[in-house]
Formats: sequence, C-alpha cells, structure tokens
Amino acid sequence: MKIIRYRDFQDTIKFGCIGADGSEQRLDGDLFKGLSATGETAHVKTLLAPIDPVAVFGIGLNYRQHATESGMSAPAEPVVFMKPPSALQRPGGPIEIPRQAASHEVDYEVELAVVIGRPAKNVTVEKALNYVLGYTCANDVSARDWQIKRGGGQWCRGKMFDTFLPLGPSLVTTDELPDPQDLKLRSRVNGQIRQDWTTADMIFDVATLISFLSASSTLHPGTVILTGTPHGVGMGFQPPRWLKPHDRVEVEIDGIGTLTNPVVLEPRTEPASTR
Repeated sequence: MKIIRYRDFQDTIKFGCIGADGSEQRLDGDLFKGLSATGETAHVKTLLAPIDPVAVFGIGLNYRQHATESGMSAPAEPVVFMKPPSALQRPGGPIEIPRQAASHEVDYEVELAVVIGRPAKNVTVEKALNYVLGYTCANDVSARDWQIKRGGGQWCRGKMFDTFLPLGPSLVTTDELPDPQDLKLRSRVNGQIRQDWTTADMIFDVATLISFLSASSTLHPGTVILTGTPHGVGMGFQPPRWLKPHDRVEVEIDGIGTLTNPVVLEPRTEPASTR
C-alpha cells in the first residue's frame, strides 16, 4: 500500500492511499495499529510528510562510492547521527538556507528512509525487517560548513536546521517493497541528474542497521532511519555545487515516488519576545 498523510479542506490531518490508477482514497484507523479503506475520495488540500517522526537516526558514509568521494575510508561500524523531528518538511515545502546561523554550503542527499512500525530492541539481523512498517524518500539536507568545520567534531549541527528533513511523497509498505537492497535512487537539481545509484551499494544493509541501532536501545514506532546517500552530492564536485535560492531539488526512489522541494533563503523573523 502507498500511504499518504494530508490536510483536508477542514484542516484536519488524515491518512489516505494511492490506487494503481493514481486515485487517492481516504483511510480510517491508526498508522501503527492498522488502516482500513473507506471507499471515499481523499480531499487533499496539502500533502504532508507521510510520518511525523518520534526520532530520526541518520547513517553517514554508508555507500562505498560516497565514502570515496568524501575522502574517507569505509567505516568498520555504522556512523550514527541524529536529526530533530523539528527539521521535518513536507513534499513541496521549501528548503530554507539558514540566514541566522548562516550557511553557504547547503547540500542535498537522496536517501531511503525506513519507518519502524513496532517496538524493536535487541533485534537480530535475521528478524530486523519484520519491524519495518514501510519506506519513504528522504532528502538529508546538510549544511557542510556547519557539519565539517563548525560543528565541534559532531555532524548534528549541520543536519538539524528547520526544513532539513523533507520526507515523502508516500509511505510504501513492505509487502510492495520486500527487498530494500534492490532499489534505484536518484536526485536532480533543476532537472539535472546528480545522483543515480542503487541501494545494493550500502556498506551496512537495512537489516544490519536496525539490529545495530536496536542493540540495548528501543526503537519506538515512528522512528525513522535515514540509510545514507550515494555519490554525486554537491560537495563531491569540483568546484562544489551548493544549493542556492530558486533551485528545485527532486529525490526519487523507484516504487516510492518523487519528493520535490524548492530552495529559498530563510525568511527574516523578529527575535522571540522574552515577556
């Protein structure tokens, strides 16, 4: 099933599904306890990210050729960082280049996002995929200057800004995507292909990542795991190709769909009142 999350014309958040003919139908129920068809048309005012994450784990350097273009060796264990749920952005929503915490090196990363569907702790590799609800497209937007030069040796600052986690357009359940290591993924900037590779190049596959992250730790339903990006990011070009206002970024995974976001400069805002 291809599940969408949307806001209707009464500004109520609902779930729906996309039929084989492209039609959108409303669903009843709970994303984790079960959704059922209503036979009614989904009246979509705004398409939202298909999941509102409870936690977001990112995996760095998880594609062999991306590690090479980054000038780093393939890691012996998964490289883990976190993004806050506040970084979430919907399909079609703008990616904002930070103005207050100014960045001049904002980059795109197409990634397969894994959504955990039930509590997972100390899960074996062999059973890990049983805990997956589904998959969606992610753009792990990254401010490389903050990530590499100004983050105190940690990556989180360069990954955490508002709008730096576009997800969507749909959440595809595992019955439709039984093998997450056999998916083509691509990114385009202004229609130009930048990344075009396959999840088969992952150093640590999806099952291994779930087992690793769940060791002595509970992954709650709604946890999102970003599984890494292939080569072709803006940082890897000479000279680098950073995102700029008026760009249009698309990330696409076969069987899931295309996630599109424009790029803007962060709007000016007044300081929050202390009264």
